[in-house]
Amino acid sequence: MKKIYPLNINNEFHFNSTSRDFIVSEIPLYEFSGEGEHLVVHIRKKDMTTWELINTISSHLGIKKKEIGYAGLKDKNAMTMQYISIPAKLEEKLNSFSHPQIKILSTTKHNNKIRVGHLKGNHFKIRLKKVLGVQKDKLDSTLKWIESNGVPNYFGNQRFGTDGTNWIDGKRLLSGEMKMRDRKTKEFLIGSYQSYLFNQWLSKRMEINLLLESFSSKEAEEILKLPKDTLKDTKTQSNFFKLLYGDMIMHYPYGRMFEAMQLDKEAKRFELRDISPTGLLPGKKAKYSLQNARYIEEIFDEDINVQATRRYAWIFPIDIKNTYIEEKAHYELEFSLPKGSYATNILDVLRGKEDNI
Repeated sequence: MKKIYPLNINNEFHFNSTSRDFIVSEIPLYEFSGEGEHLVVHIRKKDMTTWELINTISSHLGIKKKEIGYAGLKDKNAMTMQYISIPAKLEEKLNSFSHPQIKILSTTKHNNKIRVGHLKGNHFKIRLKKVLGVQKDKLDSTLKWIESNGVPNYFGNQRFGTDGTNWIDGKRLLSGEMKMRDRKTKEFLIGSYQSYLFNQWLSKRMEINLLLESFSSKEAEEILKLPKDTLKDTKTQSNFFKLLYGDMIMHYPYGRMFEAMQLDKEAKRFELRDISPTGLLPGKKAKYSLQNARYIEEIFDEDINVQATRRYAWIFPIDIKNTYIEEKAHYELEFSLPKGSYATNILDVLRGKEDNI
């Protein structure tokens, strides 16, 4: 199936995910206290995964990998700045650490170990190449649309592996067709299948949004063979992504969740970026959408024996800046996204691309 994007465009550029052209910096969730039993280490790494970073640090310090805290996994083919935590008693031993792909930028003490998810978001710097003539103006125009409207929050292709088939192995594990002892790999593959189902659901919702650009709610229902009034009160919403009655909405960029019941008011709050709709990653103890939204969601819901969660369907990049270097035909771009979001979603909307998953 395809990941569907909002704009029917064809912007041409070249992007190579390398440490020269792709820079990622973690934005911490809170300020570190400056005291405590844990040492927070701000690290810059190049062309290596977070797991490879943790393996290298743990080997040097002579500790187990689980003693090292981290907030999120960062891209391998990039220059990334992220925070890890180690026991503060190992500070002196860390001073002798040296590695050609890792540089320690700073250290500070903190009361708690860094946990997965303990970050506000990430800031990205990206260099697009071979941007010639009219393409620069087209990118400027598309970027303005993104800044005004936001982008769909698909899981990136890196979630599905080089050949895009991780989700298939996850499905086989769930059906019992495939066996695996390694717990972490098994959880990752099953998570990949959850992500695949989320992307399928989001593509269906994107299809609805695009149809409502050209057709009435009733006509869109007939085209998609949806029950009558599934798309009630959607056409009048000004946002590209249309809310449905029963959508599970969450305060943005984090906060409590609630059911969409007054679409006129909630659509306005969505426009103001106070809230955003969420989609389901199926599993145990799921918080389901209700009413009309459930008609779409249940198509992509499965009984999966892992913890369910919900994910923003639509996100808003902030701190957007762009510079065009004409003599090199480089288009340099930077922006920030909330945690768990992929820079590829910005690039794909800029490109006008529909990806096979």
